[in-house]
Amino acid sequence: MRLGLKITLGAVGILAVASYASPYTPTYIANAPGVLTGIGAMLTCSARYVSGIDPKQNFQDLISYTPLLEQVDIHYDDNARRVEADLFGMRTSSATYREGLGCALDVGDTRALDRAKIPPSAAASSALWPQGDSVPAKNMRVQNMLDTILARDTAQGLQTRALLVVKDGQVIAEAYGEGFSVDSKLLGWSMTKSFNALMLGNMEMRGLIDPAKKPVFAAWAQDKRADIALDDMLHMTSGLDLSEIYDPGEAVTAMLFTAHSAADVGQKAVVRHTPGTHWDYSSGTSLLLSKLIYDTAGGTLDASLENLHSEFLRPMGMRNTVLEVDPSGVFLGSSFMLASARDWARMGQLMLNRGMLNGHRFVTEDW
Repeated sequence: MRLGLKITLGAVGILAVASYASPYTPTYIANAPGVLTGIGAMLTCSARYVSGIDPKQNFQDLISYTPLLEQVDIHYDDNARRVEADLFGMRTSSATYREGLGCALDVGDTRALDRAKIPPSAAASSALWPQGDSVPAKNMRVQNMLDTILARDTAQGLQTRALLVVKDGQVIAEAYGEGFSVDSKLLGWSMTKSFNALMLGNMEMRGLIDPAKKPVFAAWAQDKRADIALDDMLHMTSGLDLSEIYDPGEAVTAMLFTAHSAADVGQKAVVRHTPGTHWDYSSGTSLLLSKLIYDTAGGTLDASLENLHSEFLRPMGMRNTVLEVDPSGVFLGSSFMLASARDWARMGQLMLNRGMLNGHRFVTEDW
């Protein structure tokens, strides 16, 4: 106990000195343990139990985000499929894997996640990609190029896991890093935003949402946020104070790595600019749009999952895709979709086809 106290006090002392001698603010220091352990738990849980990355490689991937994560102790419970991240005993965060949902932080009441009904996946098919899983003979010139690029990246210590080329609607070459395959679910980070936008476009096409809608959320009706249109949010010109600053104490880090409900954090953001006048790239905005998708789909995790699977994953033929949720059960539509390279390419082909894939229209051409 004394040793633990010394370590904790020592860590606090180091952080305090860092705050005194650097740009780190007291707010940064106060929130750093929660954010660091939240990142450690969430990313390693997803990598281990969704992507199948071994603990050694997982840790190397983790510390590539910031050297500060080297101080986080990661513990795997393979029986529970749960990861615990600890920072000198000052703060511990954990994340748990659930089949069909991937990983979510263990923050607050997560019973809705335990009870979730996962819809059936798209059935395996021998049809040609993108409808099915069959790929014709590879283009060996392009295949050799991909193999060369992958070998070079690996030699340079890069984290390239998959390279895939589609031409004229068919996969013509693909290469995978050691330990990865055509079925490996790979974290898309901000490519998730594009999928999020497609889900909104689908709802617009079905007449479920109106881009001109004001206010976007009822809680905004009585202040300046009442002037924000959904279209402003879709173009990241909402004017909200939700900048892409990944420092502890900022809204986006709280939304992704410490909060029970990302939307509850984001909905409290204040207006900094007149809506529609100032573009500001914002994962926080995408997370708020995920809440709109949740509410429009029916206001429950089960309804959101059914919408995801019936409107997108099954008709797109996406058999190796997981869209993770926050602890409240709302999709983390800014960052946490994991999909195979072939499934990511399906999304790209849908866009190239101006909203069509496998004979099915998902969004309008205008969208």
